[in-house]
Amino acid sequence: MRAASLFAQLDVLLELRPKAKAAMIAAARRQPGWKILRAIPFFGPVRVAQILACHAHAVPLPRQAKSLAVCRPGCGDALRAAMRSSRAACLRRRNRAPLTRGLNRNHNPILKAVFKGAANAATARPGPLRDDYEASLARGVKDDLAKVTLARKIAAVTLRLWKKGELWDPKKLTMQAI
Repeated sequence: MRAASLFAQLDVLLELRPKAKAAMIAAARRQPGWKILRAIPFFGPVRVAQILACHAHAVPLPRQAKSLAVCRPGCGDALRAAMRSSRAACLRRRNRAPLTRGLNRNHNPILKAVFKGAANAATARPGPLRDDYEASLARGVKDDLAKVTLARKIAAVTLRLWKKGELWDPKKLTMQAI
């Protein structure tokens, strides 16, 4: 009986999903950043709508953000490092850098999913973003860190284009990190 009730709820939700998606996209199209964000490759209408919906809660508006460092933790791509300490380590300085532990937990999961999804999509199709990903792999960067780097680059390009009001131009994309 419980399973039948859950399946009935699922059927209702499956009917409401296309209507909610259409309403979300229609509301996002009225926002001023729609045209700029929609021009960025691998940002479909749903991803753009999610960015526009989340910017007020997690990330400042582009005109309010002075640098990417302000937006990076909100997007969930700020790295945190492990701080290993022992009694012997306190006496002398370590020569190596701290180990990377992963992404920070102070983030908006929707924005993180948007940028990671765009990075995954960019690695699957040819283009300038995939070229950057393959260049990172050629330098010896691990696959998952190369994707995080690509997601950071997409977030940086998104912020820059949105802040300046410019449309996507692959000729302006540089190899160095922004």
